[in-house]
Parts: sequence; structure tokens; C-alpha cells
Amino acid sequence: MAEGLDWESLTEATSGSVGALVSTTVLYPLDTCKTKYQAEVQSHGRQKYRNLSDVLWEAISKRQFLSLYQGLGTKNLQSFISQFVYFYSYSYLKRLYLQKSGAKSVGTKANLVAAAAAGACMVVVTHPLDTASSRMQTSAYGKSKGLWETLSEGYSFWSEAYNGLSISLLLTVNPAIQYTVFDQLKQRLLKKQSSKVLQENSESSPAALSAFTAFVLGAISKSVSTVLTYPAIRCKVMIQSADSEDNPDKDTKSKPPKTVLDAFSSICRKEGLPGFFKGLQAQILKTILSSALLLMIKEKLSKYTWISMLAFRQFLLVSQKSTRSH
Repeated sequence: MAEGLDWESLTEATSGSVGALVSTTVLYPLDTCKTKYQAEVQSHGRQKYRNLSDVLWEAISKRQFLSLYQGLGTKNLQSFISQFVYFYSYSYLKRLYLQKSGAKSVGTKANLVAAAAAGACMVVVTHPLDTASSRMQTSAYGKSKGLWETLSEGYSFWSEAYNGLSISLLLTVNPAIQYTVFDQLKQRLLKKQSSKVLQENSESSPAALSAFTAFVLGAISKSVSTVLTYPAIRCKVMIQSADSEDNPDKDTKSKPPKTVLDAFSSICRKEGLPGFFKGLQAQILKTILSSALLLMIKEKLSKYTWISMLAFRQFLLVSQKSTRSH
């Protein structure tokens, strides 16, 4: 069992997941404000939120600041699972490519393919949790249901749990671009260190970037991918959002679009071309901070996680030998 596991991929997945948990928790109020702002569509020339700060001040004025954390548990669960699946798949596919091709390094094209494939695996596995967390974040303050209640809504939820899956699969190009740019920049920087530390021994810990360098590279790589894919991001948020409960007339309660075409036509009809970029600044701020923080933590944890994995593997090997001897 110990020899059959891909320990390097497991290390990447574990450190990436822990980084995702920390970054998600730290930036969650900003994420909730961003999601609420993106989900709102201008109606009859009126809109509730003119900018991101309006969402924050509404929560403060209603004494519902803690409601900005509604859905945090679900978001953390989704972040942990998605990043674990992503980093494990991404690392495994790159190592598999090197083994099969005999190449010394992974090129840009192979990196993009590996990142896109890993992203597709991540989306399929975690999409229902993504939908549930988006519904919680866009619910009225103090009225968000828990994960179990959301999942227990029966056919109503499960029939819509994979709404927006196609656009989410399309958005796998986002992390594919991000991590490919990050990886290429990282490799160039680490080449300067490779002459000092020869990694002939497979048991040695992988080289790591400094926290500041990882943060900067994470910000640069994410900013490019976010700008290029933002219209699709906004459509996805609208599809996954909860029904609006702000209108006192329940019969005219706003319903979120169910398909990409519905979201696209709604934005075109009510907001025009600028509507596709509503909330772009908030998205850039949140995603850059989140991704940079995640990658910074991941890089700093990788060494210690690798050492822990080696110790755990040694423990398993000793246990197996002891069992066989008996």
C-alpha cells in the first residue's frame, strides 16, 4: 500500500488543500460581498448595489455582519475537496507525462492540458457543493439554510445542483492558465537555485519559493486568467444564486437564470455589454488575494508536508513488515 501511493502528488494535494482552507476563511466576507454584488441584475433601471461597499454597509447597518460568513463551512468543504482533487490530479498527470514521454520538464502545452484535465475532474466532483455555497451566500441576511437543509430540499435542489456545469467546465481554462503561468515562472526562478542543491536523492524535500515570491507570482498569474474569463464567471454566479427575497411581493420574486443562454440574454437585455464586467474589480481583488495567499501557504507548507509524508510512509512500511513477520 505504502509503495503504491504517489506520495509527491499526495503532498501537493494536502498542502494545496490546507492553503485553500486558510485563504477561504480569511477572505470569506469579501467573497460573500462579491457574490451578492455579481448575482444582482439591474431591473427597470434600478439596482440595489451600486458598488461592492454597498453590500458591506448593508450588512453593517442591519447588524448582520456575521451573516457575511453564512455558508463558510460548505465553502471550506468545497475548497478543501476541490483543491485536493485538483492538485493531486495536476501533479499526477504531470509526473505521468514525464514518465511516458521521457522529457526532462513539462512544456507549456502539456501543462495546459494537465491543468485543464485536473480542473474538469475538480468541477465534476464538487459542483453540487459549489452550487450550495453560492445559494447560501446570496440568500437574504440571516436566512441562509445549512448544508444539510440545502441538500435535503429534494428534487428542487438536485435537479439544479449541476446547473451551470457546462460553464464551470469552460472555466477550467481559468486555473489552467493561472497554474501554468505560475509553474513556468516558478521553474525559471528555481533554476537559479538548482545549481546549489542537486536533487539526486528522491527522498530530499522539493525546492520551494519564498512566501513573498509565491504571493507575487500567484497574483500575476491569477490576474490574467480572471480578466479573460470574467463574463463567464458572472453568468455562473447568476445561475447558482438563490431566489431573491428582497421583493415583498412573493409572486414577483426574482428567479435566477437556469442556463448560460438565460444569463447571457438577461445581462444583454437589462445591463448591456458593460453588465458582463460588473464586479470585475471585486473579482480581481478577491481572486488575486485568495490565489496568492493559497499558493504562498502551499509553497511554505510543501516542505513540512513532504517530511510528514515521508515519516508516515516509513511508519506504514514498518507496520507492513511487522505484520508479515508475524
